[in-house]
Amino acid sequence: MPYARYGESVDSVCAEIEAGCRALKTADPRKQVLALRAGAARNAIDCALWDLEAKRANRPAWELAGRRGPPGTIHTMRTVSVDSVENMKVAAEQLADARVIKVKVDGGADLDRIAAVHEAAPGVELVIDANEAWSAEQLVAWLPALPNLGVAVVEQPLPADGDAALEGLERSVPICADESFHDRRSFANIERRYDMVNIKLDKTGGLTEALLLKAQAEAMGLRVMVGCMLASSLAMAPAVLVAQGADIVDLDGPLLLAADRDHPLKYDAEGVHPPTPELWG
Repeated sequence: MPYARYGESVDSVCAEIEAGCRALKTADPRKQVLALRAGAARNAIDCALWDLEAKRANRPAWELAGRRGPPGTIHTMRTVSVDSVENMKVAAEQLADARVIKVKVDGGADLDRIAAVHEAAPGVELVIDANEAWSAEQLVAWLPALPNLGVAVVEQPLPADGDAALEGLERSVPICADESFHDRRSFANIERRYDMVNIKLDKTGGLTEALLLKAQAEAMGLRVMVGCMLASSLAMAPAVLVAQGADIVDLDGPLLLAADRDHPLKYDAEGVHPPTPELWG
């Protein structure tokens, strides 16, 4: 999924994919992909190469990734998009059976929005996704109230270029890095600021980097969320592999689309199921 936040468009990513594929050599191309710029184009190439290797070897991608057993079904949070307080409450009522709801906010009447979602789904854990929209003053003022509103995590409250304010901040709920966290180079900046990292394959630039990121984050004692952009089942399929054992999973992108890929991922009351070989891996 091209992401304008990082200067990507459909045209630019298509051009990157074409150029990146032409530059690949036949010897171990997946290692060569790591030399490309991290982003949606590298993600597309890397995940395609994993799929190709799996199909040529007639072995599942999870086995090629070194897992001891096949991936299982995982619970994924559902999303309430930013809207008026009333509309978000109605949307949350329809998701009251979910285990975790992601609440999108924008720096406006966010405490009222969160309270409305909590009232509509009182037994559900909430993950608040501010997408860099809060000020440091808002964060300090609102943090103490969040645990009583069912909030389990706050994701990227401050702009990525202003998150130094998180250092030494007393917090009542964990804070997760999203826009501040891309690939392994990000660890140097986030270690003293965040309690959790959100691994998205379109940011890491593919499954290869995502698996390395997850292992390093866990070794550092950071909690792990595996997230997604708004994208189809084909984009989610390799992320399901990364999401095994993650603390929080946010892979509901296909459920927000009018139409999905052929052989889509199966979503049901148990969660999201691993992909079939017809889709990926």
